[in-house]
Amino acid sequence: MSPWREAARANLENLYRIFTVPEAPNSTLGRIDQAIADNVAGFLQEHIVATERPLEEIEADFTQSRIPEEPTFVSDYTEFLKEKLVAQSVHTASPSFIGHMTSAIPYFMQPLARIMVALNQNLVKVETSKAFTPLERQVLAMLHHLVYRGEDDFYRQWIHDPQAALGAFCSGGTVANITALWAARNRLCGPSGDFKGIAREGLVKALQHLDCAGLAVLVSRRGHYSLGKAVDLLGIGRDNLVTVPTDENNRINLTQLREESRRLQGEGLRVLSLVGIAGTTETGSIDPLEAMADLAEELRCHFHVDAAWGGPTLFSQTHRPLMRGIERADSVTIDAHKQLYVPMGAGMVVFKDPAALSAIEHHAAYIIRRGSRDLGSHTLEGSRPGMAMLVHAGFSIIGRKGYELLIDLGITRAKSFAEKIAGHPDFELITEPELNILTYRYNPAWLQTALAQASPELASRLNGLLDIVTETIQKNQRETGLSFVSRTRLAPARYLGDTITVFRVVLANPLTTDDILDSVLEEQCSIAAQGDVAVQMAEIKTLSLG
Repeated sequence: MSPWREAARANLENLYRIFTVPEAPNSTLGRIDQAIADNVAGFLQEHIVATERPLEEIEADFTQSRIPEEPTFVSDYTEFLKEKLVAQSVHTASPSFIGHMTSAIPYFMQPLARIMVALNQNLVKVETSKAFTPLERQVLAMLHHLVYRGEDDFYRQWIHDPQAALGAFCSGGTVANITALWAARNRLCGPSGDFKGIAREGLVKALQHLDCAGLAVLVSRRGHYSLGKAVDLLGIGRDNLVTVPTDENNRINLTQLREESRRLQGEGLRVLSLVGIAGTTETGSIDPLEAMADLAEELRCHFHVDAAWGGPTLFSQTHRPLMRGIERADSVTIDAHKQLYVPMGAGMVVFKDPAALSAIEHHAAYIIRRGSRDLGSHTLEGSRPGMAMLVHAGFSIIGRKGYELLIDLGITRAKSFAEKIAGHPDFELITEPELNILTYRYNPAWLQTALAQASPELASRLNGLLDIVTETIQKNQRETGLSFVSRTRLAPARYLGDTITVFRVVLANPLTTDDILDSVLEEQCSIAAQGDVAVQMAEIKTLSLG
């Protein structure tokens, strides 16, 4: 701030001004807003610093624990944001940022998001949302139809029925998965005879009523960590979230799933739910949903599908068959802020039975009254923004055919990148893409040959050293700031149970090109040829030669 400028002051006149007078177009905030509106990619490219800065240094800019006593001018605060926050953010929209499930979003989302913020509707209650409530119900019906393909008469009956809900909007997949299992638990442990239901009497009396030692949820070991939170919150216990091994394609092993369900029953536990995954976080794999639906029917348990990532594959006529069986799920989670290309903070769960969410219905005399159309009565979260408006915008402006093109493009690009990796002498493809996620690692052909011929003990040592190489390359690439891939740990069958570190790539950004993917591999080869990685590779070569 200029030394001769008068300091900002807290008084009612100034406070009234910030509520009623917009920032001038030539102000710092006005210019930034215009720059984002004109060219968000250019703005981010210009203002996000590519060079990695240690988190400890960034933390030094955010050490003040006291709320400022006096106000700050908007222009000064905007400069602070630009220098300290924007500059050290992550350029998730970059077409070379291919390591996580965050993509570029369409330009129309930005002005629409401003409208949403300006309206500031609260979807807990019709009184604070008006048209947003039927809009949200419509979006849930659209998503329900995408999954279950009900007849038009079904949706005419249920879409706006105040006694029912086809699903719930949430802040993300975590709350969506919690909501699905919460409804499943309350339905299984609902009122019966003298038992008033788990919502009234609690878990202990519910288990006594069911005459069982506990409840259990089964999912593959690739299940999302949100399921651990769900069983914790619902009183089921993390030990009763049973993770089942996967097959060579990273899908749940059906034989072992059956064995685990029999074991649980033998121990007096009741299977609450089977959880199928449609697009695992690490490899994009899809569980055998049809077979899981069959088993769920045998066990008479809830069948939930976590399709937070892969759900939009249903838009594609070519690839929808990969999801066969999802229409038999009792509930399905889909994240809009992933492959529906909506800004962060939009997850959804839909239920096959419009009455399912009645099991968790709650009311309050002052706001969510019985018989109202309020969707807040069926949600874990109370106050919620009108994110349904942005999902509705995507459905309307992009359309089913548009989403189909985006999904098909991502899967095609992932398969072509996998072929490129498999044919490259310096890389090893670890998991083939079923959708648009794949894994690989730097592993030159001479080392692949040595690993194939090595004893299990030597192979394990070589893989351990390669883990360090993979981690070093990934960190160096991230710090350079030209491109980004993530990394994870997998146990491919070819290495007899050894868990190895691999690069993970997510190809959902339609702006990512084959040339960009070529440059990612070229950069990794360049990193591997110098510095610490070159030394590590020389050590591996010596060890492999005996």
